[in-house]
Amino acid sequence: MDWKPDVPRWRQVYNVIEGRIADGTYPPGSQLPGVLALVEEFGIAQMTARRVLTELRAAGVAQMQVGIGTFVTDPS
Repeated sequence: MDWKPDVPRWRQVYNVIEGRIADGTYPPGSQLPGVLALVEEFGIAQMTARRVLTELRAAGVAQMQVGIGTFVTDPS
């Protein structure tokens, strides 16, 4: 990924995942990549990956199911 120095990495990854949700790559109800998958795909730290998932949940875009994973919420 081509990192922008003036934007936090968690925000850049967040934008990518949010874009994938918007374009249907991750439709409502689908499971999002976990922390380790994000670490591997983007080359980020685990704390950064956790922040991405936390921010997606805080924005109402995703919800976590304990012990299962994080899933895209249905916008309706």
